[in-house]
Parts: sequence; structure tokens; C-alpha cells
Amino acid sequence: MKIGFHVSIHGSIDMAVDRAVELGCTTFQVFTRSPRQWYSAELAPQAAKAFADKKKLHNIEPVFAHMPYLPNLASPRDEIYEKSVRTLASELERCRQLEIPYLVTHLGSHLGAGKENGFTRLVNGINQALKVSNGNVMLLLENTAGTKNSMGSTLEDIQHIIEGLSHPERAGVCFDTSHAFAVGYDLRTEKTVKKTVKAIDEVIGFENLRLIHLNDSKGDFNSHIDRHEHIGLGKIGEEGFRNILASRLGELPLIMETPVDHRRSDIGNLEKVKELIVGL
Repeated sequence: MKIGFHVSIHGSIDMAVDRAVELGCTTFQVFTRSPRQWYSAELAPQAAKAFADKKKLHNIEPVFAHMPYLPNLASPRDEIYEKSVRTLASELERCRQLEIPYLVTHLGSHLGAGKENGFTRLVNGINQALKVSNGNVMLLLENTAGTKNSMGSTLEDIQHIIEGLSHPERAGVCFDTSHAFAVGYDLRTEKTVKKTVKAIDEVIGFENLRLIHLNDSKGDFNSHIDRHEHIGLGKIGEEGFRNILASRLGELPLIMETPVDHRRSDIGNLEKVKELIVGL
């Protein structure tokens, strides 16, 4: 089983590999630079090589990168939109340099301009970024929790975006369990998990699902609340995660983005997942 966390790049990006190894990860996710600012210095060749070399040394794969927080690829505001597209292109290039095969992106908010305008912005922006990208990094579209004006909360909406791309083969899907639960995909019972897996297969094709963000939810089912919780301590619960892990979803790379607090450490969440796997 490929399982890990989103890990910090504090100090230097290659130190993320050290942290992943220390946690016992067999896969992990990073930001390639600070996620809270638009500007990013170019990757130093030696830093990129150190990251790639450590990754190979410890045989941790696949590795995933995540887009920063500020970009909004669905924004109707031209300045923000143009900066977002440039950032996406830049992140695809940084992933190529770091030998990271997948880049996860949120799908943003139409800010009241309407879903159709949001779809147009997203498709055009992704097409622009992919056109200037030299590598074969795959962009993973992450489902959202359905908060006001957000894009990509349903499988159908994500598939609609992929179908509009000039190179749909360069796009896949990241399925976040917390977001899915918050928007109405029930993941608590064996029956409802099977129903969700069937919907994934029928709408986007299960082969296009490349990553699971394995997170419990602080919010109730169909609450549209985007707040992650420790595995088994939220509204999906331990039985829900036992069913998720026993399904086809458990065969994919699993990245946890669980809280950082006194109740449970990252290692504690990893141990909980391993406990739930026992006997499956």
C-alpha cells in the first residue's frame, strides 16, 4: 500500500524526503515552494537534483506536488486569473525539474460569475498552461467540498472540465474523501462506498483516478463544510475508513492532510490506517 502525508519543505525541498522517510511514508505530497505568496524563486539545479536523488535512494514513489493557495483558475478577475495561469505553468515546470509526475490543483471559485464562466476560465487556463509545459507531468483535478461558488464539487463537473481540454490525457483526478463526504458522496458503509466507487467509474473512469486524499470530515454529511479531521475521529468514522480501505479506493496512493494538533500525530494517523487495514 502506498500511503503518506503532505510534508513540509522547510529548510530545503530535499528535506521533505527525509521527513517522509522518518514518518514511514511510502508516498508523499509537497508544495514546491511557499504556498502563501505569488512570487517564487527559481529552483536551484542542485536542490532539484538532491530531491530527485533522495527520492530514488529511498524508493518513495509516486510523489505528488500541490498547487499553492493563492491561485484561482476560475476567477473572473483578469489580474488574478492571469497570475493563476502563470503559476500553474510554473508549477508544472518545477514538477518536471523535481521529477514529480503529478501536480494536484484545486479548481477555484467563480466568485459569483456563474459556473459556465468558471468552466470556461478553467478549461482555457489549464489549456494555456499545458501548452507551454515541456514535460509530461499530469495535472490532477481535486474535487471540492461544495462551498459557495466553488468549482468541481461533483464528478460530473470534473469530467466536464477534462472533456474540454485540448490534451485530456494529461489530466487525472484526485479524490478527497472529506470533500466528497461534505458534498454528498456517502463513505460510511460498505454499500455507499461501493455506490461511490461505481459513480467514479461511470462518470470519470476509475483508471483516471490517480490519488486519494484520505481525510476525515469535521462537517456532517452533505454539509458543504471543508474541514479535515483525524482518521476515524470525524463524521466518516472508523467504520467508514475501514470500508474505504477495503474498496478499490484503497488500492490507490493515499495521502493524508490531517490536522496538526495535540490529539494525534501524523504517525498516529498512519498507525490508525494500518490498524483499520488489518484483517481486510
